[in-house]
This record gives sequence, C-alpha cells and structure tokens, in this order.
Amino acid sequence: MPSLKSRMLFISHAWRYNEHYNKVVEWFDGASNFEWKNCSVPSDNALPDKTSKGLSEGMTRQISPAQGVIILAGMYAAHSSWIEYEINEAVRMKKIIIGVKPWGQEKIPVIVQNAAKVMVGWNSASIIQAVRDYV
Repeated sequence: MPSLKSRMLFISHAWRYNEHYNKVVEWFDGASNFEWKNCSVPSDNALPDKTSKGLSEGMTRQISPAQGVIILAGMYAAHSSWIEYEINEAVRMKKIIIGVKPWGQEKIPVIVQNAAKVMVGWNSASIIQAVRDYV
C-alpha cells in the first residue's frame, strides 16, 4: 500500500470561537487514511509576542509552510482584522483556501467567499474531501 500524502494545514479561527477549530482538529485527527500537520495557532499555545507586529509576523510564519488554509466562515470572520490578515497572507502566498460554512449559518462573509477555492458545508466528510481534492 502506498504511503499517505501528509498535508500541512493552517486552520484560521477566532480564539473566542475555538469550539469550531477544536471540532475540525478532532475530525482531521480521527479521519481514516488522512495524515496532516497542524500549522495553526491554537488558543492554548498562543504566539509569544502579543504586539501587533509580533502577532502578524507569527501568523505569517505559521501560514508559510501550510499547503492549504481552512477558513471557518462564521460571521465573526467578517469583523476580525486578524482573520482578514490570515486570508490576505494566504492569498499573497498563493495557498489553497477552503472555506467552511458553519452549521445553520445563512450568510458567509464576502472576504471568505472571494478568497476560497471551494466552500463546503459543516461536516467532516465535506471538509476532508475538499482537502483531499484541492490540497
């Protein structure tokens, strides 16, 4: 059996809403025949430099090795300058962006729609298949 392709992924999220981030990590970790490396910045392992310059440089360092960027498209993404920064950096670095529409959400922030290669629904199969197809 050939070895699995391991994907390096950055999951963009607002720390105040980290339950969505935690669920996606759980789905990726539990998926059959799916290997990945987490390039994200989880809230329990924050970047050490809390200045604006330090945070932006840290996020750029985290996004840089990622092959794909998962954007959790909650409406908070439309109001978060940090998520906007992450999207802009991913676009600048020509990373594949997968937008994820949270369960039951009607509206998707325009910035996510415009940047995403594909938008998928809030379920493990859709997200994992999008990573397999595009990253």
